Amino acid sequence: MTTEFDLGRLLAERGAERYELHTKYLNHQLPRMLHTIGFDKVYERAEGAYFWDADGNDYLDMLAGFGVMGLGRHHPVVRKALHDVLDAGLADLTRFDCQPLPGLLAEKLLAYSPHLDRVFFGNSGTEAVETALKFARRATGKPRVLYCEHAFHGLTTGSLSVNGEDGFRDGFAPLLPDTAVPLGDLDALARELKKGDVAALIVEPIQGKGVHETPPGYLRAAQELLHKHKALLIADEVQTGLGRTGDFYAYQHEDGVEPDLVCVAKALSGGYVPVGATLGKDWIFKKVYSSIDRVLVHSASFGSNAQAMAAGLAVLSVMENEQIVANARATGELLKSRLAALVEKYELLADVRGRGLMVGIEFGRPKSLGLRSRWTMLQAARKGLFAQMVVVPLLQRHRILTQVSGDHLEVIKLIPPLTVGEREVDRFVDAFTEIMDDAHGGGGLMWDFGKTLVKQAVANR
Repeated sequence: MTTEFDLGRLLAERGAERYELHTKYLNHQLPRMLHTIGFDKVYERAEGAYFWDADGNDYLDMLAGFGVMGLGRHHPVVRKALHDVLDAGLADLTRFDCQPLPGLLAEKLLAYSPHLDRVFFGNSGTEAVETALKFARRATGKPRVLYCEHAFHGLTTGSLSVNGEDGFRDGFAPLLPDTAVPLGDLDALARELKKGDVAALIVEPIQGKGVHETPPGYLRAAQELLHKHKALLIADEVQTGLGRTGDFYAYQHEDGVEPDLVCVAKALSGGYVPVGATLGKDWIFKKVYSSIDRVLVHSASFGSNAQAMAAGLAVLSVMENEQIVANARATGELLKSRLAALVEKYELLADVRGRGLMVGIEFGRPKSLGLRSRWTMLQAARKGLFAQMVVVPLLQRHRILTQVSGDHLEVIKLIPPLTVGEREVDRFVDAFTEIMDDAHGGGGLMWDFGKTLVKQAVANR
């Protein structure tokens, strides 16, 4: 006798085992890390920019699933679209027909970047980058791709080859023969281009690691240099795209920039169905798909599936109807200005930067002797511990979820859902101010926790 699958019952019976199941069957270091820093929460439900635990306490999400939840969680329009596409019973993924939804989503996406002509749909940001790397090599006939130091473009082998963080690359060599150049350094770019073997430069208009923006004029000048040497500009907009920085794409902050290939993902999913897209110029696609024999030379088994396409169409509809990009710009300016006003007040606070709702808060070496000795203690143990000292009480004491912007960085990155407003800004700034007051108070809970982090850092060496 077949027993009907009951998801609700399964979760009710075994949901409490979540951390034990991860420890036994998945990445065993994840629950270990969460237990160590006190992030081992049990969230029962989520909506918009908030989570709730079993006791009904709300938590403000300033992380948005690393940017995936651009519209927040469980947006009703996206939910309805997915119910509708499932109920439609479409003949999906036959592989030998042309369904309407991929074409409709491609048409809609390309309207935001009219200099581009075609789209390839995959399943993630790293797959969108892999596609761009392959297309650039095929289109130019050249083997090497340049990337910027400290860049993050994904973790599959091709995208890892253009990843500027050694911690992710270590142990996975040999990678593709690609080359790092300093972000914003046009002379370094020109030197590499003169070698004649460069297919493209891939760049995040604002780097996720550290929240570093390309210098004014850099993208346009780089584009001109690349085209002079018959190479391409690839804009990685996986995190910065779809309104995150206050324009639909971050490269649009600079006039005259028209990348040859653009990678998007994350927020296009609506937080439900994984989707990635590589947008490009017509001539590039025609170089890749140069004959009928090459019709499947680059494809993805789940690419263009109906659920992902429906989610993407719903996301773009919500963005237009609810003026999501304008809200990201206005709320981001409010958040950044409120935080920037604190830099003069707190000597541990070094900088506030970013665009739209992608904001970096950097901490630095204080001037006063007492604070400087504590700072030095943390730095000697492991760089990045002070930022972690801020992230933890934000969650533990104020129920606000954030992240350190990268390993060994004293930077917190804020990338909340693009739907947040003044209420969420007030809550975050008030909590952050209280924590900074504690840190500058000559003692307090933060520094006690810092001593614990130092012991753990030393033990993990």
